[in-house]
Amino acid sequence: MTPLAEIWVYLAREPLAALTATLLAWLAALRIHGWCGRHPLANPVLIAVALLAGGLLAAGIDYRAYFSGAQFVHFLLGPATVALAVPLYRQFALVRRSALAATASIILGGAFAALAGIGIALALGAAPEVVASLAPRSVTTPVAMGIAERLGGLPSLTAVVVILSGIVGAALGPVVLTWAGVLDWRARGIAIGTASHGIGTARALSVNATAGAFSGLAMGLNALATALLLPLLWGFFAG
Repeated sequence: MTPLAEIWVYLAREPLAALTATLLAWLAALRIHGWCGRHPLANPVLIAVALLAGGLLAAGIDYRAYFSGAQFVHFLLGPATVALAVPLYRQFALVRRSALAATASIILGGAFAALAGIGIALALGAAPEVVASLAPRSVTTPVAMGIAERLGGLPSLTAVVVILSGIVGAALGPVVLTWAGVLDWRARGIAIGTASHGIGTARALSVNATAGAFSGLAMGLNALATALLLPLLWGFFAG
């Protein structure tokens, strides 16, 4: 059986309504994004999520029932993440020259993002599980959910916070960086990728190839460093 036939058999066994709704919501979000002049605040990810969430609530459809049909799109997140290596490979010579500064910036940026989330939660008197949920907020969603669960947090809350962080960073990050006088595309890419993971990286790729490559690098290294170091540091200080 050919791979295409296997995909068709898989889709034929699952309800296609959820998959169709997901694709239609994304196409509608792209159209709205275009009507808004591709303004950063009209983020297509946010619009698509709002359309899907509103549709599920209006129809009274449980999320698990929806996901059973839309999980094929979820599966494609893996290949899409791996595909970010392509712009990184094309900019490899530039990345190699900036490797030391980029690595130091990503580690410091990831540490600051985690401390900011923890500090805000503690300042507002949040419960320990909420604090643990906010700690990995700048890491890409699947990794952040795994880290939060290991820290004793709420993975579902982490997923919401991570997505919102990505949307806010993609929308406001370029504006804030311009105001701060950060004009180097390498630095802009590292800042957006570290703070806004995949959603910010998609935004960076749409603006500049160099920024997109460094943003993808920052997203990957930040996820790796946070997954390795945050649980160790959390256990040390919590203990």
